[in-house]
Amino acid sequence: MCGRYASTLPPEMMVELFKLLKSIDMVPRFNIAPTQPIVAIWEAEGRREPHFARWGFVPGWVKDPREFPLLVNARAESMAEKPAFRDRVKHGRCIVPASGYYEWHTGPDKKKQPYYITRADGQPMALAGLYSTWIGPNGEEVDSVATITVAANPQLSVIHDRMPAIMLDADQQDTWLNVREVRAQEAVQMALPLEDGVLKFHPVSTRVNSARDDDPGLIEPVSLEMVEAERPRPRAKKAAGGGGQMDLF
Repeated sequence: MCGRYASTLPPEMMVELFKLLKSIDMVPRFNIAPTQPIVAIWEAEGRREPHFARWGFVPGWVKDPREFPLLVNARAESMAEKPAFRDRVKHGRCIVPASGYYEWHTGPDKKKQPYYITRADGQPMALAGLYSTWIGPNGEEVDSVATITVAANPQLSVIHDRMPAIMLDADQQDTWLNVREVRAQEAVQMALPLEDGVLKFHPVSTRVNSARDDDPGLIEPVSLEMVEAERPRPRAKKAAGGGGQMDLF
């Protein structure tokens, strides 16, 4: 699962990299979480533009989004058959610009250690996604997005068993976004794990666990010893009959 990511691209760089017809006002984000607004890119009538959308997919046929479960990710292996996604695999493919994403590794002690994962060449990522536009009873429109996940490659599987589907180059991005000429079956076959070595990763602070934290320090590498030191410590228990004093032993 991909449940947090960072996007720090300047608007003008996004226009150039993704061949956009216009820019979009955005600020650097270092800890984007589900239900928050994100920037996604899709084509409509031959025009490729960025849009703000909710990260948490809502199919157009849903009557009340408040009663619909949160769909942050779509599994590549089943998205063409799932009622929530199958139409959008045909007509609603998008990409989500990212600088990197976070994943949590669960150790033998059940503690979860976050890692920040980026492209090894330092280039931005284009996460493959699906978008939908929900229209409410009063005509209000809400765009929403799910990012697509695939099985992790051997390199990333030491952290987690899933990873985002990433469109590496301009040709892949062009094909993925071309819903007019590229059929769903062909698009599904593009959602594959990357080869080992394309991505790199490092441990980061557990501060990323809180969506309230959003600063450049979150993506900086830390030692695992430092992470262990910042974990909350269990409170010492009071001694029985000790008059309220703490039992240190």
